[in-house]
Amino acid sequence: MENKSILKGVLFVAMGASFYGMLATFVKIAYDQGYTTAEVTTSQFVLGILILGIINLFMMSKKDLPKIEQKDKKRLVLAGTSLGFTSLFYYLAVQYINVSIAIVLLMQTVWISILVESILGKQFPSAKKLIAMVLVLFGTVLATNLINQEVELNPKGLFWGFLAACSFTATMFTSNSLANYLPAYKKSLWMLFGGAIIVSLFLFFSQIGPYYFDGLMSFYNNFSSDVNGIHAFNFSIFYTWGLPLAIFGTVLPPILLNKGFPHTGLGLGSIVSSLELPVSVTMAFVLLHEQVLAIQWTGIAVIIFAIIISNLNFKKK
Repeated sequence: MENKSILKGVLFVAMGASFYGMLATFVKIAYDQGYTTAEVTTSQFVLGILILGIINLFMMSKKDLPKIEQKDKKRLVLAGTSLGFTSLFYYLAVQYINVSIAIVLLMQTVWISILVESILGKQFPSAKKLIAMVLVLFGTVLATNLINQEVELNPKGLFWGFLAACSFTATMFTSNSLANYLPAYKKSLWMLFGGAIIVSLFLFFSQIGPYYFDGLMSFYNNFSSDVNGIHAFNFSIFYTWGLPLAIFGTVLPPILLNKGFPHTGLGLGSIVSSLELPVSVTMAFVLLHEQVLAIQWTGIAVIIFAIIISNLNFKKK
């Protein structure tokens, strides 16, 4: 019976991580069709809030549904801003570098989270975690092909990708410690409100503002895409890429991961969630025809091995 519960948890976590892995490829295709980062992120968060809002309305009839405490509303909204930053930074990175490189940069969360955990706990990392940190950095060198430099690395893409990893680390720490008494769909909705605030500000300062006010032109020149120029908001994004981005980015993954982790535990769940890395690279390879060299696949394997090392309990069978 226990094995069935663990298997169910593994399936939930695997599906949630796989859906996350699809996002960057969808975004890259949306860019090729002329959409901007502001349009992509806005449609994802608006539709995500609408879908989760409808789910919450349907679930309100449940009598045993816990009520959210007032202080947790503010905390979840504040924590949710990291969701908005992660999406923005990650999607900005995809403008300048390949999806296969961007996802590797996002996986720097492994060693960043170990570092943050050590600082907050005022404790030096264990030997196991230090080995994992070294392996992730070594795997990153291979996965980005820094040795041969056959893959073009744009400094802007590297910068945004690293910021995405930092904000994703913040999301992991806050989502695992706040309002755990709430069901996943309710907790995710409040966090999306926080992310929507960041995305709305970015939309105004990067697209709506520069389009209508010449004074914001300098801001646009610093943060806009090198590909798409200024234009009025293209609402067609909502019925083209907005819906799949919302479903696979802001609705299904949080629900699936929150349903799966209680069955797998944090260690096994983190190992299974690393499936996001090969899924993302494979999607980019198949749909975007991005070049992924053998040395890069080796680096990806090293990073996944590092994730396993950092979460595996060697004292248990």
